[in-house]
Amino acid sequence: MNPMLHRGLILADRWIHRLEVTCLAGGILLMALNTIINVFGRYLFAHSLYFAEELNQILMVVITFMGLGYVTRQGRHIRMSALYDVLPDRYKKGLMLLITLSTALTLFLLSYYAYAYVAQMARRGMITAALQIPLYWTLLVVPLGFFIAGLQYSLAFIRNLQSRDIFLSFHALDIYDESQPKESL
Repeated sequence: MNPMLHRGLILADRWIHRLEVTCLAGGILLMALNTIINVFGRYLFAHSLYFAEELNQILMVVITFMGLGYVTRQGRHIRMSALYDVLPDRYKKGLMLLITLSTALTLFLLSYYAYAYVAQMARRGMITAALQIPLYWTLLVVPLGFFIAGLQYSLAFIRNLQSRDIFLSFHALDIYDESQPKESL
């Protein structure tokens, strides 16, 4: 692979990682803070925050869709690997290339459809009930999350093309931890 392209991929991956971590950590901390303040307000002052539930729902969407790319990057996503696990090693590489490419394309397609949906919400001018913000603002993270996860699978596809080893993501090698006891059937 061209060293300039390789460095570009690593730099892009680093920036995406920072965005994911910031959104995830910030979302979780803000959700915890919102919930704690709401509980204190309800029990100490007999008044809840009128927007607490809506804000937590928005933050759950942010955490879910930004987490999609993050778990893909870590190679910790859900896998249905029954067929993959029984294949001889020489066929696993081809199947992993097929899986990463098809998943990337599917996620890019979902990103496109999610963006079209968000654009439709923007045209309708709907607003949230409590915070009175445009509804589409709360949904922008959905196409972004699908797109970032698609990028992660694309990077895994590229990594698998350039390496003899099999990678679940750009960084995560497909290995089994031999220290774990194997389950018997």
